[in-house]
Amino acid sequence: MAEGTDGGGGVSPEIQLAETFAEIARALLSEPTLGGTLSRISSLAVETIDGCDHAGISLVRGRNITTEGASDDVPERVDAIQYEVNDGPCVRAIRDHEVLQSDDLSREDRWPEFARRAAAETGVQSMLSFRLFAEENTMGALNLYSRETDAFNDDAIHIGAVFATHAAVAMVHARERDRSQAAIESRDLIGQAKGILMARSNISEEQAFDMLVRASQRMNVKLRDVAKGVAHPPQEPL
Repeated sequence: MAEGTDGGGGVSPEIQLAETFAEIARALLSEPTLGGTLSRISSLAVETIDGCDHAGISLVRGRNITTEGASDDVPERVDAIQYEVNDGPCVRAIRDHEVLQSDDLSREDRWPEFARRAAAETGVQSMLSFRLFAEENTMGALNLYSRETDAFNDDAIHIGAVFATHAAVAMVHARERDRSQAAIESRDLIGQAKGILMARSNISEEQAFDMLVRASQRMNVKLRDVAKGVAHPPQEPL
C-alpha cells in the first residue's frame, strides 16, 4: 500500500486531517485583525470538529473575561451565566489550565448552578473548553457547545486540542499586527499634530513635541489622544 493512502487509492484520514489543519493555519494567519481572527476561529471550529454546534472564545482582558467572535448568540448566552456565577468549564479551563468537558449539563455536579441554568435556558447539553495560551500567557479559552448529550468523543478532544494550539498562535500574531498598526497610527497622528503646532505657533518640531508631551501630562491622557485632538478637533454643533 502506498504511503499516505487508505488502501483503496484514496488519501488516508491522517493525511486529510493534516491537510485540514494546514488550511486552518493559513486561514487563521491570513486574518488581518484580532477580531477577524476570533470570528474565524469559531466558524472553523464548528466546521471542523464533530459534534460542535456553536463555538466562541472566552478572552481574558485584565481581570475580566468576555466572549468574543462567537459563531452565533448561543455562546454569549451560555457564557453570560458562567461570568455571572463565576464558575463553569471555560472559567475553570482558564484558571486551572485544563481541558474541561461536560457530557450532560443537566446532570453536571462540578458546576451545578451554572450547568442547570445553561441547559434549561440555552438548550446546550455538552461543552468542551480548551485553554488558549502561548508560553505561560493564558489568553482565554476556546469553547465548544452542542445541543446533544455525549457530543464530544476522544477524537473531538484530540482534534480540538490541536485546533486550540493553532488558534492561540494565530491570536498572538493578530495581537502583534494590531499593536503594530496602532503604533503606526499613533506616529502619524503625532506627526500631524506637530506640523499643525509648528505652523500655528511658528515653533520648531522639538518645541511642538514638547507642547504635546506637557499637555498629555497636564491632562493625564495619552499622548496619542492629545495629538488626535489637535489633528482632528471635534466639530462645533451647528
